[in-house]
Amino acid sequence: MGHHFEIYKDKAGEYRVRFKYNTEIMFSTEGYSSKSSAQNAIDSIKKNGPDAEVVDNS
Repeated sequence: MGHHFEIYKDKAGEYRVRFKYNTEIMFSTEGYSSKSSAQNAIDSIKKNGPDAEVVDNS
């Protein structure tokens, strides 16, 4: 399946987004009260992610 975003409901009933590569979860977002807010998070990541700065704190 490759990489994809997944919207799901957590145990508290909030919507969350996780980004997966094959079966590995790369990251997960905070909880949102509505599915549309979770979709907005995906849209924001897609729009702003390619130009995001990389900060190396190592």
